[in-house]
Amino acid sequence: MCLHGLTGTGARYRKLAQERLAHRRVLAPDLRGHGHSPAEPPWDVPTLVHDVLETLQARGVERADWVGYSYGGLTAATLTAAAPERVARLALLEPALQLRPSTCLDYARKELEDQSFASEEEALTALLQDEWILHAPRDVLEEEVRTNMVRGPDGRLRYRYSRLAAIAAWSEMARAAPAVADVPTLIVVGERSPLTVDVARYPSAEVVTVPGGHSVLWDAFDETAAALERFL
Repeated sequence: MCLHGLTGTGARYRKLAQERLAHRRVLAPDLRGHGHSPAEPPWDVPTLVHDVLETLQARGVERADWVGYSYGGLTAATLTAAAPERVARLALLEPALQLRPSTCLDYARKELEDQSFASEEEALTALLQDEWILHAPRDVLEEEVRTNMVRGPDGRLRYRYSRLAAIAAWSEMARAAPAVADVPTLIVVGERSPLTVDVARYPSAEVVTVPGGHSVLWDAFDETAAALERFL
């Protein structure tokens, strides 16, 4: 079960699922307020936990390995603390665990601004200049523009996620980190990430550092995928 981060969609796990986990059954839903999922509130992490467990239950799966990136990592860690019996292994990719409130406030304020683009090329240029992305291949970012943006009535491209849900998410990421559960845990961190992951909270976890920044599935796909393959 793979959970994407804020502003993303389950499609961000396509390459991992097809190229490295093809022998496994991979579920990667769009979280509430993202992609093609409903955007109605509440937008808190416990509701996301309920949503993904409901998705799993509907497919007849009681227990799974969980992979969570960034905000999806917070969601997966919260789920594991609440229902460890549903988790065989937990892999956290740059998890957004108890971020600085000032950082969350700054990014929540940015969601009040209209982030739109006149063309796919303009959107791609913005991604290439994003401080959270350092080494992502151009074709990966082109796919992100194609799959995670939609043209509005004004003709401009915008991401599919709800900005209201994103503001709520930044508030959730400022909360205290979830309790540590007794399950095998892997934490993957980017060596140049602007996000500080306090791995000391998970003293028994295996910690792997990969090149690049926060977007480990884009900046360091091979290294991140190799760590997941070994762990899972």
